[in-house]
Amino acid sequence: MAKPRAVLFDVFGTLVDWRGSLIAALTAFGEKTGRNADWTGLADAWRGAYQPSMQRVRSGALAWTGLDALHRASLDDLLPRFGLAALGDAERDWMVALWHRLRPWPDSAAGLARLRERAIIGTLSNGPVALLVDLAKTGGMTFDVIFGADIFRHYKPDPETYLGACALLALPPGAVMLAAAHNSDLAAARGCGLQTGFIPRPDEHGPSQKRDVQAEADWDVIADSVGALADKIG
Repeated sequence: MAKPRAVLFDVFGTLVDWRGSLIAALTAFGEKTGRNADWTGLADAWRGAYQPSMQRVRSGALAWTGLDALHRASLDDLLPRFGLAALGDAERDWMVALWHRLRPWPDSAAGLARLRERAIIGTLSNGPVALLVDLAKTGGMTFDVIFGADIFRHYKPDPETYLGACALLALPPGAVMLAAAHNSDLAAARGCGLQTGFIPRPDEHGPSQKRDVQAEADWDVIADSVGALADKIG
């Protein structure tokens, strides 16, 4: 494997703990406001709506819609199921903004700093640029470049995302690596000619996680942390 000149990271689940962050914030909200709800169930159901909502955009059933708006629509659909239909717009907006303040995994910030000494590093996420900037700032993560889906007006695994990022870097796909905790994301990147780095996050979906607990293909690099990925690339 040739050393990649750039390493682009999936973010949700790979660099940040979306589930633990949402559950903690929603639970604290419930305690503060005296609302008793299944906050863990809401967090999981909300994430469960993530891919189906983007698929409506990919298929053309829905015109281009950014992830914040998709998150809001999914939340509006879910709240009645959890006895929270009475929540007002301000509270719903606050919940959507939680996706801008997700905590990084413990190894993310330090590992990115090490990797940045070896290669260009950036995001390649289905989140919008503004959300990714917020995550970087609040999580202490430093990137050379931030690519979000709103730049390409496509969601992964559409090839326009992977190839669009390579084009903006003026690099051939073979000189760029996608690092992700999701085998399907890596498979799509490999199909576009990118190198692949797998970082398993077996706690992403909680104790019952069954998918993406291990590599499902011969990815170019398999590492148990961002720092370990930096070591193997270096």
